Amino acid sequence: MSIFLSAFDVHINRAPYGGRVVEVVQRPGKWLAAYKHESAHLNERADITVEREVDGEVRRVHFRQIVGLMARRVVTRVAVGDELGTGERVGLMKFGSRMDVFVPPACALLVAKGDRVVAGESVIARWGSGAGARS
Repeated sequence: MSIFLSAFDVHINRAPYGGRVVEVVQRPGKWLAAYKHESAHLNERADITVEREVDGEVRRVHFRQIVGLMARRVVTRVAVGDELGTGERVGLMKFGSRMDVFVPPACALLVAKGDRVVAGESVIARWGSGAGARS
């Protein structure tokens, strides 16, 4: 799922899932408008992967900070080995940027296109049956 932040939003990024940071990769790129589909692969971005064990199962969530047309730099304040709590600050981007969250198919989405979410407050997905997910 993609969360677009307009120039009027607060661009502090928070961890959508708590656990141990297992990968952080900064990638240089372009500055296309963040709401464009191709910005996910072409724009400057940082990819962060977090995992934790629950009942003997390793659960992994990957999320991506993507800068947009006006934002020219991703600030990522976490490193491999850090322990994050859900909702903890991980970095920031300024003006018109985007956060993509990649959850496994086992997760049920609790938000739909057009929903407004608040970092550190809105629950966007739950681990468990994908049944009942919103479109």
